[in-house]
Amino acid sequence: MFFRRFLSAAPEAQIARDMYSLIVAKARQPHFYSKLDVPDSVDGRFDMIALHAILVMNRLTQGGSAAKALSQKLFNEMFADMDRSLREMGAGDLSIGKKVRKMAEVFYGRAKAYGEALSRKDVPSLEQALARNIYAQGTDPKNLANLARYVVTSAQSLATQNEADIIAGRLSFPEPEQF
Repeated sequence: MFFRRFLSAAPEAQIARDMYSLIVAKARQPHFYSKLDVPDSVDGRFDMIALHAILVMNRLTQGGSAAKALSQKLFNEMFADMDRSLREMGAGDLSIGKKVRKMAEVFYGRAKAYGEALSRKDVPSLEQALARNIYAQGTDPKNLANLARYVVTSAQSLATQNEADIIAGRLSFPEPEQF
């Protein structure tokens, strides 16, 4: 019993795992792929997970020290999952570190572009970043505009949610079918 306490995950780590699971579930909503034309590919799915994680991490970094610490745990959980996923897809052990490092660089680039556009309330810049990152192969401008509206609405929704609820793992996103 004494050792079980040390072997069990810290509550914050479990909250980060649960939060990441919620992000993945939201990013996998069929509406993004079937109606908003997000590419249903490994890259497209990574982009949607990254987008939702960025939204949550941006909100967490606006909070107190517990929220900021949870943001880091969420980041760690996300990239541990990326490592596991690459291994499951058969990537060689020697190349996984390089691939995960590249994914982190891509993530940081997107986080900067989306975060700056959202903080300035600059929807055209957000649309440009989404077009460059998610819709690199092109899409109907209506899909781009609808995804941008979803992102802005999600950021606004997260901003109004109680920090204590968020760091307890209780957060929500709008339903993508509204866009």
